[in-house]
Amino acid sequence: MFIIKLAKDVHQYLQNRRLQGHMVGFVPTMGALHNGHLSLIEASRKANGITVCSIFVNPTQFNDSEDFQKYPVTLENDICQLEKAGCDVLFLPSVNEIYPRGPERKNLSYDLGYLETVLEGQYRPGHFQGVCQVMDRLMHIVEPHNLYLGQKDYQQCMVIKKLLLLIGSHAHINICPTFRQPDGLAMSSRNMRLNEEERKLATGLYECLTFISKNIQPGPLNAVLKDARTVLESKKLLPDYIEIADAGTLRLLDNWDGQTKIVALIAAFMGKIRLIDNMVLPA
Repeated sequence: MFIIKLAKDVHQYLQNRRLQGHMVGFVPTMGALHNGHLSLIEASRKANGITVCSIFVNPTQFNDSEDFQKYPVTLENDICQLEKAGCDVLFLPSVNEIYPRGPERKNLSYDLGYLETVLEGQYRPGHFQGVCQVMDRLMHIVEPHNLYLGQKDYQQCMVIKKLLLLIGSHAHINICPTFRQPDGLAMSSRNMRLNEEERKLATGLYECLTFISKNIQPGPLNAVLKDARTVLESKKLLPDYIEIADAGTLRLLDNWDGQTKIVALIAAFMGKIRLIDNMVLPA
């Protein structure tokens, strides 16, 4: 595996490989890798001649400076995992390499429309502008044929789809299923910050989603959402939101017609650690 730290070097290397006829798959990450990330690497390797992973903790997508400072960094272990997984290139840039003019957000204006007004957009102002800022830069550096993202960040996947249209990228987005622990907890780098008791209680997110899946009926959704909140709070999780939305547009729903494909989405705090999860519900 090649480890490349400069944008110009990784761009040139991949350009040469593309000219040789290789398809390029790209897995962008913020490090602290787990089996969910590695499943994306595996998916890319099956479909592409070259698989690129980036590790960059992007400061502009954190609206909480403390959250940014405490984001787990496990670089030595990440490199070992990527080598074992068969990754071809690790792009490991500095902040100055990604943002040579500085990581400022004040002039960002990606037109994300409705997607930026609800759920994560509402509770984390500026977050998706920062996501778009780094992904815009990374996509221009790597220029992949295929981009691999995890469904756990459902809304972010939709935002990145919109971004690719805005910047004219022809990369194909591959949304891979959420990778879960045996007890249902979605794998996340933030899980590393949970203590033993918090880790056990954090399964409440999956239990809440499972409750919604089993109990949702066509018609008003207030009752099932109210009961789902009780399930969540019984595990000492403090919700930012529990919502049901149209899976294609993310429009929040008060009523369900029983036919529209929907997704249940949750964000909740376990202590000071904010966790998210979702479940697509078959119509």
